[in-house]
Amino acid sequence: MLSRHRTVVLRPHRLRAGLSPLALLWALGGAATSQVSGVPEAPSPAKAPKVESLTTTAPATPAVQAIAPSAGEASATPAVPAKKSRELPPLVVARVSADPVPTLSPATFLDTLRMADRYQAMVDAGGWTALPADLVVKPGASHPAIPALRKHLALVGDLPPDAPMNDQLDASLVAAVKAFQARHGLPETGLIGRQTVAALNVPAATRQRQLAASAARQIGSNFAYGDRYVVVNIPSATVEAVDHGVVVRRYVAVVGKPDKATPRIEARITDVNLNPTWTLPVSIIKKEIIPKMRKDPGYLARERIRILGPGGVEVDPTAIDWSSEKAANYTLRQDSGLDNSLGQVRIDMPNKQAVYMHDTPSKSLFAREVRFHSHGCVRVAQVKELAGWLLEGTPGPNGTGSTWGPIEIETSIATNERLDIKLPKQIPVTFVYLTGYATPDGRAHFRDDIYGIDSPAVPMPDVAATGTIAPPSVTVPATTKASTAGSASARAPGDKPSPVTPTLAKPSLAKSPLAKPVEAAPVPPGLVPKASAQKGAVPGAAPAQSSGKTAAPRPARAGADQAAGDPVPPRSIPSRAALPPTD
Repeated sequence: MLSRHRTVVLRPHRLRAGLSPLALLWALGGAATSQVSGVPEAPSPAKAPKVESLTTTAPATPAVQAIAPSAGEASATPAVPAKKSRELPPLVVARVSADPVPTLSPATFLDTLRMADRYQAMVDAGGWTALPADLVVKPGASHPAIPALRKHLALVGDLPPDAPMNDQLDASLVAAVKAFQARHGLPETGLIGRQTVAALNVPAATRQRQLAASAARQIGSNFAYGDRYVVVNIPSATVEAVDHGVVVRRYVAVVGKPDKATPRIEARITDVNLNPTWTLPVSIIKKEIIPKMRKDPGYLARERIRILGPGGVEVDPTAIDWSSEKAANYTLRQDSGLDNSLGQVRIDMPNKQAVYMHDTPSKSLFAREVRFHSHGCVRVAQVKELAGWLLEGTPGPNGTGSTWGPIEIETSIATNERLDIKLPKQIPVTFVYLTGYATPDGRAHFRDDIYGIDSPAVPMPDVAATGTIAPPSVTVPATTKASTAGSASARAPGDKPSPVTPTLAKPSLAKSPLAKPVEAAPVPPGLVPKASAQKGAVPGAAPAQSSGKTAAPRPARAGADQAAGDPVPPRSIPSRAALPPTD
């Protein structure tokens, strides 16, 4: 009876789940011997719990824990230094609107023009009341300024006109505040804080001027929309992929800083470059590379930048006289790789300004709300996803029948070899500068005039930040004419002085050197129609006094992100041809 009981306890199917084959054979052998000998054995209290423990806990133990040393083993075994991972950190991006209505469509010009007339009527009626600059109200709270807020939001269409008039930030008013924030590119929190109050306090006249100027910049546009197209709105710092009139993807972008403004272009996307190389512009070689090589001769080697002479022959950096600017006569090209300034993907769109969209190894700027930091080109977060959308319908790496999905793109990038994929059907792309625009649903959208082209040369008192950029608080002291215009020795050849941007303090006419006679507004290249530029008129800008002088200087053009030097736009110097795009 005892022997039969032991046989049941040691059945193979009870042990197979928790014991190794060797232990299983040993257990079965022991049971058989006990049966043959007939010698009764007292059951071992230590063995039964061990078998039960193995059968219940072994399947739940992760495989990675099986090879991890215990605390005792870890202290006895010397630590092995971990290898540095080449994996990119998780991408963190700012939140963008999920609105399927595109920023730019064939109806944008007329819709924006009509909206400008509507806002002019608001201006004529007195506009709206400004709120306290330090106003902070949370949902459910009350404040004496809430009735003025309600009137403002009802006037611009965010709040129904029949909404109850009280001093509480109730649910209906929170929804209206979120709608206002969405139209101004602000985080849709429903809270009333600094950014939202700054946007609310921009006068109606400024909003009307933004709409009128943006509509004027669309005059003469020949953009071919097509079923699929890409729109980059520079003031929004976003990229939209539009398919049959609907935004299917909207991406965070980094665009040009005010002194390296991203130009307005209309082009076609022809290729997607995987593992691109980067040919440094001449301006970067002169302003950055030569000074760095004088201090650090190993800089080019660390950055994997090669010097190429005539015929593409590589030149040793030690053979270059870095005390002069002779290095600018050579081609400097950065190899493909994770550290390449263009990242792993470049989207090619031949244009006279030699700008394009691309990846970047420095992705931290994508998490910021204000993203005007590039040298002219457009850096795109999740650019591989955009590349996949562009490559829809393009035969994949295995020929007809294959596609360019995420796996195929990553596999090709992993080879670290440059691959240029030509699109069978080119996709229209445009970079626009819309600080105010209207959509077919009757909403007006506004963004910061980061380049200061909606306003006269001398900022008007009501021109400040429109919400995203903090208002100025320090007045710029008067400077000499030389310092305002920029010293010739302080500027590289081809550079132009930057325009006055709305983020600067408002200089008085008595102190500012710009006040002598008021000249025409600064016109960043590519942002006005050719006909208007030739006549010296600035569409959409406030009228300037006639002084018989030329317009104010244009800002410098794209630089470090470009594949060519700093091309001067045709509208600045019509006789000078822009440099052709390279890598």
